[in-house]
Amino acid sequence: MGLSQRSLVYLLIFLVVVAGTAGYFTKVNPVLGKVRLGLDLQGGMEVVIDAVDTPDHPVTAEDMTKLTKVINNRINGLGVTEPTIYQSGSKRLIVQLPGVKDYEQALDVIGRTAFLEFYDQENFVKLQNNDPTAKPVLTGDDLKKADAVIRSTGENAVTLDFKPEGAKKFAAATTANVGKPIYILLDKQVIQAPNVEEAITSGQAQISPYQTYGEAQNIAVMLNAGAIPVKISVGRPTVVSAALGRDSLAKSKTAGLIGAAAVVAFMVLFYLGSGAVASFALALYAGLTLLTLVAMHATLTLHGIAGFILSVGMAVDANIITYERIKDELRLGRTLRSAIDTGYNNAMRTIVDSNVTTLIAGAVLFFYGTGTIRGFAVTLCIGVLMSMFTAVVLSRFLIRNMVNAGLIKTPRWFFGAWGGSTHA
Repeated sequence: MGLSQRSLVYLLIFLVVVAGTAGYFTKVNPVLGKVRLGLDLQGGMEVVIDAVDTPDHPVTAEDMTKLTKVINNRINGLGVTEPTIYQSGSKRLIVQLPGVKDYEQALDVIGRTAFLEFYDQENFVKLQNNDPTAKPVLTGDDLKKADAVIRSTGENAVTLDFKPEGAKKFAAATTANVGKPIYILLDKQVIQAPNVEEAITSGQAQISPYQTYGEAQNIAVMLNAGAIPVKISVGRPTVVSAALGRDSLAKSKTAGLIGAAAVVAFMVLFYLGSGAVASFALALYAGLTLLTLVAMHATLTLHGIAGFILSVGMAVDANIITYERIKDELRLGRTLRSAIDTGYNNAMRTIVDSNVTTLIAGAVLFFYGTGTIRGFAVTLCIGVLMSMFTAVVLSRFLIRNMVNAGLIKTPRWFFGAWGGSTHA
């Protein structure tokens, strides 16, 4: 098999692989439905949480780390898809809940301290009298797991499973207080005070009743997430309607399609056949970037779309630099194959230099930015890397094999260049 035949086979295999992959990710396993959309694209709620210093407990970096973890666990317990939580400044958290519909429930779960305590009668009386010697028999730190259940009587309840050490404490407390109440407090409020009928050594307890199962579930979520370690102030939430998010997404798609069409028209008009190849590579770039974002579970926001569109321009820029170098070589009288190889080799340094500086800027934005700025940086950096791959590797592969297969013979109609040899 000669060079021409091998190159033609390579091109056919490449096109079949691309077509098969495109069909799989558009028809069999649609990738567009798996893109995580941010708050500004699907609607939802944003809440600002400020940690507040108190005379006996100034807020520390460790407190903020614990607070972030607790809030994240609570939101995950709510079933909110793809929440975004990030720290802004030293004592503020920004919580974004895309797609959330029950705003009151979300605020209640996020903002409550959820500090669970069990007191025997003696210590509860001390607590009521503000006696500093009042001590709980066990706390939420001794809790292993909480679950919302519906009892056989139809009551909504929360079951508590204690850790081994907590089970021992609870067994000792119930053994010593048979016939007396055990007070269960959540955020210093008595939610139940059952009388102990017998010692409970199973390491389990139950809180009931609740008016609705959802209320019991919220309590279980908060208890499982743990108590908030510092005093907090929850700001008024910012609500983004789903309609506004859909409108933003629709406008972003329209802008992206118009921009892509303009780029394709420019490339085909000025570079003819090679412009069509660059446009095909650009479509591959868009698909690869989208697959990478889905694989990374990245959240796409309006700022991220801006980074993506910016990297589209840079992807085309790499092709323009290369094609202009090829045209220069053709004007010097090189053969088509020689001009392509020399043009790509000479353009590589310029392309790498320009893209590396952009990657450095993106890295700075990612490490020192917050929230949507980081989203912009992620899509920009991924786009730059993919654009280098498609513009330098894939475009070169296609053009070289087209030349070797004899599909490109006249530079004038493929690069829009006059002069140069008509031979490969």
